Amino acid sequence: MPQPINIFWFRRDLRLDDNVGLFHALQGKHPVLPVFIFDTNILEQLPEDDARVTFIFETLQSLKQTLQTKHNSNIALFYGKPIEVFKQLIETYTIETVYTNHDYEPYAINRDQKIKQFLTSQNVDFKTYKDQVIFERIDIVKSDGTPYMVYTPYMKQWKIKFRSSPFKTYNTASLLNNTFKIAYLPNISLADMGFKPSKQTVKDYEITPSLIQNYEATRNFPDKDATSRLGPHLRFGTVSIRDMVKKAVIEQNEIFLQELIWREFFMQILWHFPHTATQSFKPPYDRIEWRNNEQEFKLWCDGKTGYPLVDAGMRQLNETGFMHNRVRMLVGSFLCKHLLIDWRWGEAYFAEKLHDFELASNVGNWQWVAGCGVDAAPYFRIFNPTTQIEKFDKNLDYIKQWVPEFQELTYPLPIVEHTFARERCLKVYKNALI
Repeated sequence: MPQPINIFWFRRDLRLDDNVGLFHALQGKHPVLPVFIFDTNILEQLPEDDARVTFIFETLQSLKQTLQTKHNSNIALFYGKPIEVFKQLIETYTIETVYTNHDYEPYAINRDQKIKQFLTSQNVDFKTYKDQVIFERIDIVKSDGTPYMVYTPYMKQWKIKFRSSPFKTYNTASLLNNTFKIAYLPNISLADMGFKPSKQTVKDYEITPSLIQNYEATRNFPDKDATSRLGPHLRFGTVSIRDMVKKAVIEQNEIFLQELIWREFFMQILWHFPHTATQSFKPPYDRIEWRNNEQEFKLWCDGKTGYPLVDAGMRQLNETGFMHNRVRMLVGSFLCKHLLIDWRWGEAYFAEKLHDFELASNVGNWQWVAGCGVDAAPYFRIFNPTTQIEKFDKNLDYIKQWVPEFQELTYPLPIVEHTFARERCLKVYKNALI
């Protein structure tokens, strides 16, 4: 009888150390076959030069290289529907257990339920672990067991629980010799999947003591390269959340820590209220009569609204796959409030363009600016896109970088006048919320 093996299924955890599911898999009595599945259910919706696909592919090649050279092992790469890949694996190997880490998005929850049902029918165990967050699901809830729907009390309870719990990391790297030894494993190229290398690059994250120490003073100014660029790395798990929280604690920076907590707040909201991926958390806001002018939406997408700070943000996004968080709030508010375009249009555009796109945070932040989500900005808070320049780009350095023609005759006039747009927005929102 062939030697039994265990499988570790990489997903949003693309690293070899401090990986909880991989740690438990490697502690088992059988060799571990690492696999990654390029899921056609997801990839078929993406452009052929998607930077995130390139980033995942290159990260996996780096992991493969490490396993090959240091541990005489490998990662099997597949392209297809996960259920079909597991049927193929069952036919090829004698599998005892499939290990992986939790995922909390609606599609992933449904996918994992189907995979578990299939594996159970084949007498294969399916074990998943908490890895991409410190606290998940019902770890942080009110005394009556209901979820927090306002950030500040959630954050305070998060900190209390964190400081009363022992901090643990997982020395996965020390166990990697327990991986499966085999000369050939399935591989795949970008071209095999219908993709080509992206011209955009997912930037490395930079978490230095000085960046954390100065975070509060510098994080709101888009001309300064003072953000961590952690987003994509947390999204795809090339960095451990435990390591990042540890750094925030060591440097004693509460603001940096609270940004990490915001991510977990939105993730537990999406888990408790999966309908918010497509519907307003506050149902009355789905009665808003959006204008949804397609021509104005395109001008917003292209960074041609006539408002320089809005346009700078959209051009930065389109060219680099990144937008400074302070500017994200402004461009989101502008789309929903000034143009009265449905927040779901903006959410979908960001989902396509942002390297750090994460469904929970993207939906949470878009519903925040539209006023329709948990802990949302009041609907009558409407950012003035001109006075925001004075607050956050006083010397126009950010605008000059991305909208160099903003003082030229070729630069378009404002797409809508601010006072008119504000009054129109208030009227439309009030009518919907009566």
